[in-house]
Amino acid sequence: MSRRSKVPEKRAKLSDKEMRDMAKKKSGVRDARIISPSDVETATWVRLKCQFGCDCYGQCLVCPPFTPSPEQMRKVLDAYRRAILIHCDPEADVKAIVADLERNIFLRGAWKALGLGAGPCYFCKECNIEEEQCRYPEKARPAMEACGIDVFSTVKNLGFPIEVVRTRRQCPNYYGLILVD
Repeated sequence: MSRRSKVPEKRAKLSDKEMRDMAKKKSGVRDARIISPSDVETATWVRLKCQFGCDCYGQCLVCPPFTPSPEQMRKVLDAYRRAILIHCDPEADVKAIVADLERNIFLRGAWKALGLGAGPCYFCKECNIEEEQCRYPEKARPAMEACGIDVFSTVKNLGFPIEVVRTRRQCPNYYGLILVD
């Protein structure tokens, strides 16, 4: 509400095209699509892959067991009607892109904007687990997989490229997700 008048200010809703354009202008973004959060797959086995396959498990506040369970994440996803899925270059800093885009979307009036990145967090040499207080909350975002999102099935079902990386020479595909409203 404006101080001069008691009439609430109307803010134009951020369109799908505006969000896609915002994302595609970011360095390191290959593609971006508006999706329904109902198209995001969650599965209980995904966090087991973190627990038994990633040496960051329990070592970082944006990794399990400190992140939402797949069941909690499903409830969060179901509370949104739009999201933007971002396909990034292999060398791109997905977490930084997601955090920056999340902030831009939030500042455009989408107060529920919430970003999820890919992979473990590398902002600190050693995470502040004992105090349970992230040193970089404005930048650190949990990975989709850390929250039980089956990234492989989700992106494949939406027509994005993804495959199992079998060698170090093979170029991986990285994704970020921002829940919007």
